[in-house]
Amino acid sequence: MSAETAAPAGDLPAIRLDAPRAAALGAIARKEAPALKARVENLSFWYGDKQALFDISMPIHERRVTALIGPSGCGKSTLLRCFNRMHDLYPGNRYAGRIVLEPEGIDIIAPKTDPMIPRLRIGMVFQKPNPFPKSIYENVAAGLRIRGVRNRAILDEQVEKSLRRAALWEEVKDRLHASAYDLSGGQQQRLCIARALAPEPELLLLDEPTSALDPIATAHIEALIDELRENYTIVIVTHNMQQAARVSQYTAFLHLGKLIEFGPTEEVFTRPRKSMTQDYITGRFG
Repeated sequence: MSAETAAPAGDLPAIRLDAPRAAALGAIARKEAPALKARVENLSFWYGDKQALFDISMPIHERRVTALIGPSGCGKSTLLRCFNRMHDLYPGNRYAGRIVLEPEGIDIIAPKTDPMIPRLRIGMVFQKPNPFPKSIYENVAAGLRIRGVRNRAILDEQVEKSLRRAALWEEVKDRLHASAYDLSGGQQQRLCIARALAPEPELLLLDEPTSALDPIATAHIEALIDELRENYTIVIVTHNMQQAARVSQYTAFLHLGKLIEFGPTEEVFTRPRKSMTQDYITGRFG
């Protein structure tokens, strides 16, 4: 079967969405498409002379979770880090194409665009928890202080609000000035999420946020992602296809730096258009 041939739905035994989840995703897919928070247009990227991304175009829907899936080395994290210009930190890297942040239509990878614009408007959480060597309070307040917030009442309010959004407030409210390193791994990751939320980002990037966590902590983070979708646009990189099926409304499948398929999660996992997508989600490669 060629990559252009539609795959039958009955050939997908590896990933099965439970009935309520499938019904909910189907309802989302049937509704009018939500507004866009960002647009990736003909994006290519090079690490020096090595091209890592090839002509990728896809929408990022507002207040939805978009999962990036694919085998190791396919470009998922590379694509994610284009959104906040992290690649600019290393010489020789370069972009082609556009990533447009709505509603203003700012091309955030254009040479004339100050990299601080996406970094101030887009939050990121990494694969392993990376709290600062500071107190719990100061970890969450860090981004606000960078933005010039000095008013203690505002800082207190935003720290509490962010910790509540990250489902961590009740666990740490009596020890805000203790070291962040005193927290468990799962708590540290939720602290990092709270830190990313404090400056009120428009887009939240999650780079395999549960890969270093145990199943219980993973369940907490997945439940949190579902809650955060009510107020935030989220893009998540995951190797775990079951996780992508559980938390996302849209899925992009990448392979060797190319976007093979993009669509509503239910369709990608149960009615993929490309045979390569079917082969990947059924475990035939990857």
